[in-house]
Amino acid sequence: TTAATASPEDEESEADLREHHRHHHHGGVTMFIAMSLDSLGVSPEQAAAIEKIQGDLFAKLEPAHVAEQNVLNVLADGIAAGKIDTAKVDAAIEGVKAASTGVHEATVESLNQLHAALTPEQRATLVDKVEAHWEVWKKANTEELKPGDAAHPEHLDRLAKDLNLAPDQVEKIRATFAEKMKNHPQKFDPTQVDAHIQEFGAAFKAATFDAKTLQRGPFVHQHLAVWGTRRMAHFYEAIDPLLTAEQRAKLSAQIKENAVAKSGVFDAEKHER
Repeated sequence: TTAATASPEDEESEADLREHHRHHHHGGVTMFIAMSLDSLGVSPEQAAAIEKIQGDLFAKLEPAHVAEQNVLNVLADGIAAGKIDTAKVDAAIEGVKAASTGVHEATVESLNQLHAALTPEQRATLVDKVEAHWEVWKKANTEELKPGDAAHPEHLDRLAKDLNLAPDQVEKIRATFAEKMKNHPQKFDPTQVDAHIQEFGAAFKAATFDAKTLQRGPFVHQHLAVWGTRRMAHFYEAIDPLLTAEQRAKLSAQIKENAVAKSGVFDAEKHER
């Protein structure tokens, strides 16, 4: 639970986590599970087994991670060149779709091993952490690009400061992005993800568990990965035409940096409450 007033460190780490979830969608809910293991507080006896399971999960997510890196690199190259090639972006997102389709299937065994390795208390804690990651992901990826204030800058505010964008550039980006999202044929359905996470939570807390029985798993992983990646692409497509050469170079480098960020490796300790 977050205290009524979060400390600056907490807010900073929450912002970092949001930034992570804004650029990494490929693992769907499995990514939330794998990321939650770092701060679960397992016993020394459990540590080796949990570490192995986490490694297995990340290995299974790797094809989808590589597909997502490809999208980020296409966007970065486009921004550097002064024009994003939307056909290339679409093809790269199809790659994410294909790679994320098999994630649920591929991780069933690892999730079953994870259930067996944890105590009932740890299972409940893990479910809470997964729900918390989902809330952060939702906040980072489904809200309008509304302006923040000085104390709580939003994503675009931070970027504007970083790239030294003029107020009219920011307004245009906001309007273009809203338009792109409005005209996008696929709408995001958070209720499907909510339902999957509820189903996972109830099943995982039970004494016996089989990840195979989670019916929404395959759809939800793909839905999260494709929609999140598409939204990210729309954001950069909205920014692309408005930048100076200097701003392009800087933003392109930042996107490349996000592309090489290790899948799901995040300083979990920092955003522990």
